[in-house]
Amino acid sequence: MARFARKGGSVVAKYGFLIPVYNHGRTAGPLALDLAGRYGMPVILVNDGSSDDSLALLKEASRRSDLLVLVDRLKNGGKGAAVRSGFEKAHELGLDYVLQIDADGQHDATRIPRFLELSKENPGALICGYPLFDASVPQSRLKGRQVSNTWVHILTLDGKSVKDAMCGFRVYPVEACWNLTRKGFWSLRMGFDMEILVRLAWKGVPIISEGVGVTYPSGGSSNFHMVKDNIKISLMFTRLCIGFVFRLPLLLGRRK
Repeated sequence: MARFARKGGSVVAKYGFLIPVYNHGRTAGPLALDLAGRYGMPVILVNDGSSDDSLALLKEASRRSDLLVLVDRLKNGGKGAAVRSGFEKAHELGLDYVLQIDADGQHDATRIPRFLELSKENPGALICGYPLFDASVPQSRLKGRQVSNTWVHILTLDGKSVKDAMCGFRVYPVEACWNLTRKGFWSLRMGFDMEILVRLAWKGVPIISEGVGVTYPSGGSSNFHMVKDNIKISLMFTRLCIGFVFRLPLLLGRRK
């Protein structure tokens, strides 16, 4: 059950930001400070065992604003593990929703007000970004997304609500996500974005898609390992297919 604060007799949900960080401290710190300054909301920075100087940079940024909350994971566990730690901290802070944004600056941050607006208009929903790519996107990424999106459409019996299953620009309902991930979760690396979307859909959480510009920064580095992560994603979809068989009657019943 989401927790809400009352303001002037009306119920107001509490929002924050969530930024998982692995070796992107140089971009994540300034991004977090900008978000805190612009929106006056808590910014949860999760350092996922970075191997460079990211932790020091994030500590320095957090000293400059009381709104920055630093979570330090001693060992790298993957994006999913970092986001799960972020959900835990958001739960501790009493936040109802967190807007996740990638640490490398690839997402168009000017879309934040629209995503927050959609969340407030649709309580309890997952607001899921779908990428509006520019010319910088690698073609290999586009082909991989098409395959993953097709599988998610099959597993959710929904080819309309979910326009992209891999974009990391989302507004998550904290309690639903924390209750789901704290009890054990298979994909703690790059498959997380897809698995949590499918499992939230299975729980009946509404999903609303909205476009966001995505640019691959020149000279930027990616934490996606083509062979290793694609194998893990394939195994993740295999597990979800097994779960889908048992949930199929329920999912079909919702469509009536």
